[in-house]
Amino acid sequence: MSDTASRFSIWGFIKGFGKLMIGMLLLLQGLIGLVVLLLVVGVVVSVTNGVAGNNDQVSVTIPDGAALTLDLNGVLVEQAEDVDPFQVLIEEAYGVDDPMQIEVHDVVRVIREAAKDKRIKGLVLDIGALQVPSSSASKLHYIADELVAFKQSGKKIVAIGDQYTQPQYLLAAHADTIVMNDYGSVVILGYGRYNAYVKTLLEKLKITSHVFRVGTFKSAVEPFTRDDMSPEVKEANAAYLSVLWREYVTRVETARGLAPGSIDLYTNNLGEILKAVDGDLGRAALKSGLVDGLKSRAEQRQLLIDAFGRARNGDSYKSVGFKRYLTAVNGETDGDAPNIAVVTAAGPIVDGDAPMGQAAGGDTIAAKLRKARQDDNVKAIVLRVDSPGGSAFASDVIRDELLAVKADGKPVVVSMGSLAASGGYWISAAADEIWAAPTTITGSIGIFGYFNTFENSAAEIGVYTDGVGTTALSPLLATGVGPLPASASDIIQQAVENGYDRFLSVVSEGRGVDKTYVDSVGQGRVWIGERAQDLRLVDKLGDFDDAVASAAALAQLERYDLVTMDDEKTPFDRFLGSLSTRVVAMAGRDAGAARGASVIGRLASEARRQIEFFEQFNDPNAAYARCIACE
Repeated sequence: MSDTASRFSIWGFIKGFGKLMIGMLLLLQGLIGLVVLLLVVGVVVSVTNGVAGNNDQVSVTIPDGAALTLDLNGVLVEQAEDVDPFQVLIEEAYGVDDPMQIEVHDVVRVIREAAKDKRIKGLVLDIGALQVPSSSASKLHYIADELVAFKQSGKKIVAIGDQYTQPQYLLAAHADTIVMNDYGSVVILGYGRYNAYVKTLLEKLKITSHVFRVGTFKSAVEPFTRDDMSPEVKEANAAYLSVLWREYVTRVETARGLAPGSIDLYTNNLGEILKAVDGDLGRAALKSGLVDGLKSRAEQRQLLIDAFGRARNGDSYKSVGFKRYLTAVNGETDGDAPNIAVVTAAGPIVDGDAPMGQAAGGDTIAAKLRKARQDDNVKAIVLRVDSPGGSAFASDVIRDELLAVKADGKPVVVSMGSLAASGGYWISAAADEIWAAPTTITGSIGIFGYFNTFENSAAEIGVYTDGVGTTALSPLLATGVGPLPASASDIIQQAVENGYDRFLSVVSEGRGVDKTYVDSVGQGRVWIGERAQDLRLVDKLGDFDDAVASAAALAQLERYDLVTMDDEKTPFDRFLGSLSTRVVAMAGRDAGAARGASVIGRLASEARRQIEFFEQFNDPNAAYARCIACE
């Protein structure tokens, strides 16, 4: 054997042996991790079984005189997604930044229970990480109403924070005392609706836009067909935004005891106010009566210690956090009373099945309605709708099942959340009663279709399509790089017009009004809740609890159990849902810092959101009743 061959053989042996050792080490690491995980799961199961009673609640030790800390760190939603904890762990490791989702009903439940809990002395609002989309205003008002009820129990509310955004301040305004960091600010911008318009860009890129719609106000496709907002859409947007702002201002000024006009004065003259306090935003908020004191974090902590006493371990105050308290009070009781079933349609309406919290799958929602219909102990149904709409076909699938429920003699009451527009209204119209909040965004009765073709862009770089087909519609096979045949364009437009006529019929039949009248308030226009009531699009104004009470009255129930058609999480499931965060913490890693430092992670997260957005457009007929401008 030559020296060269010998060297290669030795080197090959060394490399092979090295790979074997690395493989064995990785296998050993995996086995150790699996053993640790199984031990943790075993302990959690034992603890859960030991503390969970028949009502699936967990015992939480709370010192007397403690505060419930409403530390809401995430996005306020109607219905949260089911989270795979192991997927979250992987995403955190790679810096994918998706904030936690917080269900508005969980927040209300926690506040309501704390008001009755003799161990709870007061409430601390620590909401500096709370995110609330502008279209979710009604969720804030629902929580604010519960804060008012909490104060009526005689317990105090203290708000603390480094600074307050507009939605955060709406809740903080209901505190007995608001303190803010002396280097903080209260940022109130009002409500607005601004879009980016790309008509000229598409023309420069020689991209052909094909628009199919019915309705003067259907603005979903305007960003692609105009370079500005149309006067009709400006009018509609200004109308509902002005109500959102009026409700916000009235709520804050009433809660803080401010003179009417104080919030408008602050937002419209902040520059002048700052001049009087040397540009200090904290002092500007204090001077305007928006906060009661400016304190450092250490001073805020001491304020809470003075109010609620010092915790037994650590330099903090006696308290129980939102998640921990929720684990103790969560879980529904299905006793021997008749049931009112709650079915939630949250998110864009898509064809087929969809995971809870991500979208409202037509088949998924229909199955839940069918389950409630076939349950003899269910005497009425509340359909909670918080959706901008989506697939017209899926909306009709849901409506068909709702009509079947009514045919069986069970009352159906729709409770509109923050948004019940387009397809969200389609599935609501057939209900026996529709309840909306004054700030619910609804209406948008219209249909549209839109897509681009690139025949001119392709020709610019020397790419063309050609071929033969057997029918007049065969050229559709080349559409995309090739043009859209005129005959196909006519067919699509007719289908969209038929879809709009069907939408008008759905509303006309459900609401008992003439189709001509529906068309006059339709045309894709968006309405705010209080105006929708005037227009007979909704019956009554109120929150979720009002809708439930109305369903009970329609079913002639004096006592009832409220049950959901969703799969309820056990305490173990809820614990496991936060397991990934605990594992990262035990490993000495700050997941938040990792996410914030990862540019690739943020890009990956945004790319995924964009992909998920386009995946929602899966209507088999390519016809959509969706209010994109509302979202």
